[in-house]
Amino acid sequence: MSDLLIPDYAKNIRLIGHSDQGGRADGIQIMVSGGYAYVGHVFNNGFSIIDVRDPKSPQFVKHMPQPEGTWSQHIQTHGDIMIVNNMCDMLKVETSGAFDPGDYYKGSVANKVDFDGDKPWSAGMRVYDISNRTNPREIAFLDVPGLGVHRTFWDGGDWVYISALPPGFSDDIFMIVDFRCPEKPEVISKLWREGMNTAAGEEPWWDPKYRYALHHAIIKGDLGAAAWRDGGMSLIDVSDRYNPKFISHDNPCPPFAGHTHNTLPLPGRGLMFVVEESQADNCKDGIKRNWVYDISALENPVTIATTIPPDEVDYKNKGGQFGPHNVHENRSEGFQSEDLMFVSYQNAGLRVYDISNKFRPEEVAACVPPAPKKLMDYRPNRPVVVDTTDVYVDKQGLIYTTDMNAGLFIMEMDGL
Repeated sequence: MSDLLIPDYAKNIRLIGHSDQGGRADGIQIMVSGGYAYVGHVFNNGFSIIDVRDPKSPQFVKHMPQPEGTWSQHIQTHGDIMIVNNMCDMLKVETSGAFDPGDYYKGSVANKVDFDGDKPWSAGMRVYDISNRTNPREIAFLDVPGLGVHRTFWDGGDWVYISALPPGFSDDIFMIVDFRCPEKPEVISKLWREGMNTAAGEEPWWDPKYRYALHHAIIKGDLGAAAWRDGGMSLIDVSDRYNPKFISHDNPCPPFAGHTHNTLPLPGRGLMFVVEESQADNCKDGIKRNWVYDISALENPVTIATTIPPDEVDYKNKGGQFGPHNVHENRSEGFQSEDLMFVSYQNAGLRVYDISNKFRPEEVAACVPPAPKKLMDYRPNRPVVVDTTDVYVDKQGLIYTTDMNAGLFIMEMDGL
């Protein structure tokens, strides 16, 4: 067996396949469609396509670049359509000396980037026809002025939900895109937290050390669940796509460490699974958590449980980031469960939680892939450790994870 398939730690999960993604082994969001994986890069620009029809022997197909200076790390697929974000590559800005390392996560981003003049990045959302899975064909570009689109949520249908930072706002806000004609997407509405519309005279009321910004929203039916980083979470009524309205907010930060990243509604149970993102090495930004919310009364979401951080080794001092990052979002073309939550946990690999008892979540499976052979990360003095960033589970129960440096891993879980 290849040493790349020997995990550092595993419980009820086996590594069965690995790809270095054609030498561009960094990855953030992953989607799997029609036997092909699409992986967005954070250091290597663009996205890559990997043939995963034989999960034990995934084959790199091609790399698709995006404009210079542009992040395109977040991807959505459904049917024969793919959406790719375009925004300013903030790591390039950081390493140019424009701001201190880690400051991207601290306070308003609008204060860190010059919006005036020509932008050396692409800002918006690209749409591809992937009916030929190995040869995506661009069919539209939605220009979103400003910093660009950070993340999108689209699971088929007429509407795309995006987070973006347009001029005049303190940070990323919620937007809805009319997608009834994929060749002509159009922004039709916007929603933001009070205090974010600085151009209209609003003033941020929160502590400036915190970053109030929409990471993204997950939509199930007419309910939106939005993650506002240090601003906590919101439930949104999107039944009128031209006029979305807040239903409620909740924010455990402070006293907890903040940076809400994923807000996954589980409508069949009146619950929501919430993931916070760890950003700093050795937990210097605090211990980030997964939360279970009761949202059966939409006007009053209540936290009822949290998961216990992995502790079989000293992950806090292992090097790199220890804490959650993403959760499998129960997409309609993939595996769906309101009991099993699959969470990428950075230097602690993948964690699977059974929340069938909503008050007592239990870790039932885990896999920590081996450390990368080399780093894609060009920042100085980075630790050579695993950094599991995203997870996707297909209808057959195969688990796909990406890493900041170590490539694509494919896993099988006992009993899944």
